[in-house]
Amino acid sequence: MENNNNLEKEINDAIMAMAKEPQKAENYHKLAELYLARQDYDKVMSVLESLLAIHPDDVQALVGMGTMWFYEKDFRKSLSYYNKALEINPKNFLIYYNMGNVFAEWKNFSKALFYYNRAIDLNSNNPEIYNAIALLYNDFEDYIESKAYYEKALSLDPENITALVDMGNVCFKLFDYETALELYKKVFVLNPDNKIVAICIGNTLTLMKEREKAYNYFEKALTMEGDNYKAYICYAIALSEFGEYDMAVEMYKRAINQSPRQINAIILLANLYTNFNHIDKAIELYKSALKLEPNSAETYMLLGNAHYLDNDIEQAIASYRSSINIEPDNDEYRLIYNQIIDEYVDKKHSAGNV
Repeated sequence: MENNNNLEKEINDAIMAMAKEPQKAENYHKLAELYLARQDYDKVMSVLESLLAIHPDDVQALVGMGTMWFYEKDFRKSLSYYNKALEINPKNFLIYYNMGNVFAEWKNFSKALFYYNRAIDLNSNNPEIYNAIALLYNDFEDYIESKAYYEKALSLDPENITALVDMGNVCFKLFDYETALELYKKVFVLNPDNKIVAICIGNTLTLMKEREKAYNYFEKALTMEGDNYKAYICYAIALSEFGEYDMAVEMYKRAINQSPRQINAIILLANLYTNFNHIDKAIELYKSALKLEPNSAETYMLLGNAHYLDNDIEQAIASYRSSINIEPDNDEYRLIYNQIIDEYVDKKHSAGNV
C-alpha cells in the first residue's frame, strides 16, 4: 500500500511539473514511465502522444509509442513509429532491435534477422539481442543455431534468466537432458520460487528415468504460488511414464477440476483411457472437450480413433469427416479418413457377397 501511495505521489508531482513547464520533454518521459509502472497503458500512450504533438522528433517517445502498439499487437502501427524514429536517429540500436521483434512476430525470418544483426552492429554487448536471435531460430526449429546464440548471451551475462531457461528448453528439444538439467538448476539456484523451472526440472528428470527426484520437483512446484494446471499435467505424464496409472488419472482429474474449461488435461486423460481400452470413458471426455472447443480438428480425429477402436466405424467416419471440414488441407487427416472409408467399403462389399 505504501509503495502505491508513493507512486501516486510521484505521478501527481510529475503532472504538476508538466503543467509548469509544458514544453519540457523530460517531464513527459517521467510521467509516461510512472504510468507504465502503474500498468496504465492508455495513459502512457496519451502522455507520449501529447509529447509528440509538441516535439514530433522525440525519438524516445516514438520508440515508446511503437512499443505500446507492439504490446497491443498492432504491429503495423508499431512499425510506423519505429520507422519514424529510425529516420531521426539511424544509429539507435534499440530501434533496430524492436523492429526485429516486429518482423519476428510476423514470422518474417530474414527481415527479423537483418534488423537484429543491425542492432548487434551498433551494440554487440547486449545479451537481449542474442536472446532474441536465439528465440527466432528456435521458432524456426533451428535448435543448433538457437543454442549458439543463447551461449553468446550467457557469455555476456552468465546469470541471464531468460537465456538459461530458453537454452535449457532448446537442449531439451535436442535430447541433451543433462545440459538442460544443469541450466534449469542454475535458474533454480538464482530463483528458487520459479514454478515453471521446477516443472521443467521434473520433466527432464522424468526422461532421465530419475523417478523420485522428478516427483520431488513436481511436489515443490505444487507448493509454489500460481496456477497448478501445468504442474498437475506434467506430474500426471511422469506418473504414467513410471507406470503409476491410477495416480496419473487422479492428477489429470485435479487439473480438470482446477481449470474445467481448458481441454488439455481432458484430452490427455482421454488418451490415457484409450491406451488402456477404457473406450467409453475416452469417448465421453473427447466429447466434453469438443463442447468446450468445437473447432478442434485434432480432437475430432482422436474421437474418430476411439470410435474406430470401439468398432463403431460409421461414427469414426463422421468424426474424421468433421476434422477434415475444419482443416481441409491437412493431408494426414485426409489419409486416415480415406483409409477408413476404403476399409468400410471393402467390408460392406464383403458382407454383400456372402
